[in-house]
Amino acid sequence: MTTKRAIRSELLAARRRLTPELLKEADAAFAHRAARLEELSGAATVAAYVSVGSEPGTRALIDALRARGVRVLLPVLMADDDLDWGEYRGAEHLVAAGRGLLEPDGPRLGPDAVLAAGAVLLPGLAVDGRGMRLGRGGGSYDRVLARLAAHGAHPALVVLLYANEVVARVPEEPHDHPVQAVVTPEGVRRFTASA
Repeated sequence: MTTKRAIRSELLAARRRLTPELLKEADAAFAHRAARLEELSGAATVAAYVSVGSEPGTRALIDALRARGVRVLLPVLMADDDLDWGEYRGAEHLVAAGRGLLEPDGPRLGPDAVLAAGAVLLPGLAVDGRGMRLGRGGGSYDRVLARLAAHGAHPALVVLLYANEVVARVPEEPHDHPVQAVVTPEGVRRFTASA
């Protein structure tokens, strides 16, 4: 089976080939589809992230959720690669952080703040037909998912991906968790535990 590292390399190379025009079109489609996704729009609190570079766009989505009164939490990367959280108060309250990321400038709420989320928007590079997600390999979201499981929290797990990133199979490890839905510019696919 192809290694996670090889799959990541291939998918990141494909993202780098996306033109600004294609990214703009995809971002509009992500915002349109994801903002209407029941798992996200029906939650009082959503843990999300600010997309950077050629990542599937989240900025219009987090603005739309916030405008509807959804509390949006954004990650703050800590020195040990775990995630703290801060509340999204608008694009003007985002500041540059390490690794090219953007994070909220307000108070830190602690790593357990994610436990209040009814839905978690996870970054990823691929998802397979079982809903298994391939992340970027830093382990930050593995810690978040482990924290949720340890506290018996079961928010909806959603990932935004380009259509070519929905693949037949990704390698998995015992700590990996399946997502409930993937949103692509072309549509939404939901997964069940038996997938």
